[in-house]
Amino acid sequence: MGKIDIKSLSFHELELMLKMLGEPSFRAKQVYEWIHLKRATGFEEMTNLSKPLREKLKQACIYTCLEPVEVLTSKLDGTQKFLFRLADGNVIESVLMKYKHGNSVCISTQVGCRMGCRFCASAIGGLTRNLTTAEMLEQVYRIQSLSGERVSNVVLMGTGEPLDNYESVISFLRILCDEKGLNISQRNITLSTCGLVPQIRQLATEGLQVTLALSLHAASQKRRLELMPIAKQYDIEEVLAACCYYFEKTGRRISFEYSLVGGVNDSEEEARQLAERVKDINCHLNLIPVNPIEERNYRQSEQKDSQKFKNKLEKCGINVTIRREMGRDINGACGQLRKSYIEKEGKKER
Repeated sequence: MGKIDIKSLSFHELELMLKMLGEPSFRAKQVYEWIHLKRATGFEEMTNLSKPLREKLKQACIYTCLEPVEVLTSKLDGTQKFLFRLADGNVIESVLMKYKHGNSVCISTQVGCRMGCRFCASAIGGLTRNLTTAEMLEQVYRIQSLSGERVSNVVLMGTGEPLDNYESVISFLRILCDEKGLNISQRNITLSTCGLVPQIRQLATEGLQVTLALSLHAASQKRRLELMPIAKQYDIEEVLAACCYYFEKTGRRISFEYSLVGGVNDSEEEARQLAERVKDINCHLNLIPVNPIEERNYRQSEQKDSQKFKNKLEKCGINVTIRREMGRDINGACGQLRKSYIEKEGKKER
């Protein structure tokens, strides 16, 4: 029988495990606090546990900790990008963004991604594997420890498709929001998806209050197919219907992410079509200037075109903002830091 991933256990699961090890129930609170509040890096730090119990836990469990490989800090806005090494040698990236209203951490949910969105650096190498619940939690915990900053908002918008790693992501959300742990408000969590319809509908029934952010990126099925292979599987009408179902079940306004690609989806006519498409949905539209990457010939929209696009949407009564670019000088786009690191390591090996 394999070892138990202790950091991925809910409080109830931890209680049951310790009971099986012959420990009294109060031990669960002590261990849970060490893992999720004090952010211990190993069992040896849990000093109010007896040595025999610590040894017992070492024998029965694995204790996930991420190793920081690189930390980049933006000179423009203080955004920090972290590259972490996992136990199997894979690397993932996470971002700490500092705002007046609080600190936000953007985490990865997979090593790589298989969704293949045309403008995204994360998808270039395909999917390696899913992250565990513990590996997702660790990104938040290590960033808090390394930066000394309290995190109040978490965004699942880094490398990977969160709903393609459904069970681990749901477990992560429940532990992150547990009042015995970090107790981050569900309303301060945003989950971004490219549009996996069955999982969006399932998420709507989980009793969670997280914000759903759909990567829309186009007003028509034809244009969406050009940018996002997932559109072959789920038509834009199906995806938007699933978003409406999510709002119906949770009461949470939908956020639509729309990457502006110069000369592709940023015309005023596209804006008019987009407004028509979402006008009856309780939503907020987030316009994102696309980050140029070497392997793709997509370019960022001109500032004046982005503004015209936004103005057209506002005239049509749509709630819209242009997302402020963060960390542009430190490989700010999803997957860029990980990709450049892997390329450097590959050159060294050769």
